[in-house]
Amino acid sequence: MDWSRAKTILILSFFLLNLVLGYQLWTTRSDLLEFDPSTASATEEIQRLMKSKNIQITAEMPKEVPRMKEIVVQYDEKLTMENPVPLETPFKYSPLLSKGSSRDAAARAAIPNMDKYLYDPVLSTNGTYVFHELYGAYPMFEVKLELTEQNGMVVAYRQEYANVKQEGEQKEQKVISPYTVLSSLIENYFPSGTVVSSIMLGYHNGQTFNSQTMFLVPYWRVVGNGDIYYVHALNGAVDPPQKNKK
Repeated sequence: MDWSRAKTILILSFFLLNLVLGYQLWTTRSDLLEFDPSTASATEEIQRLMKSKNIQITAEMPKEVPRMKEIVVQYDEKLTMENPVPLETPFKYSPLLSKGSSRDAAARAAIPNMDKYLYDPVLSTNGTYVFHELYGAYPMFEVKLELTEQNGMVVAYRQEYANVKQEGEQKEQKVISPYTVLSSLIENYFPSGTVVSSIMLGYHNGQTFNSQTMFLVPYWRVVGNGDIYYVHALNGAVDPPQKNKK
């Protein structure tokens, strides 16, 4: 037997085996790092609370928990109006239209900065489409655009538009998770049998300096049985619920 050759084969075999075991260990560790035990426990806790009070959640649970801070905004007087403005050329519109379609293009041509707003199905009614101006990826709930529809045609719009003057002095903070928000609402606010139809993160009016300037704070907006709950996304404080006029 050629012992030199056999020794070389054994060394190579052990080397390959170590590579395989090392790869398996690395992939296992990566899976553990990606697994978030707090989310799993939070989900179990939500399920327990929901069952105890017969709560249903039909809304999609947000997955991102970003870092945010307060902002100060000022209304643009040229693009903010109290009364609806009639359109010279009415057009058909649907929030389900894909961007770039001819009807979508007509809306964006008629309404200034239309692409900077996000449609809000919660506040929209038959005859009125409601949108909120975006700051980054998140809506400013107090800054609205409303399209008025008659006989299937958008005939007028009323717009509010704001510019961000500055960001708050505080540093960005990670917002509390939607699981924490729902746990608090279920335990302390929601009556038995509540159906949660919307959960959205955005900016809500924390303070009005004057008629044109607002201090906006990150808030979770949760809709339960049609009532709107605003929950401070940095400290968890809950505003009194508002009745949805819809």
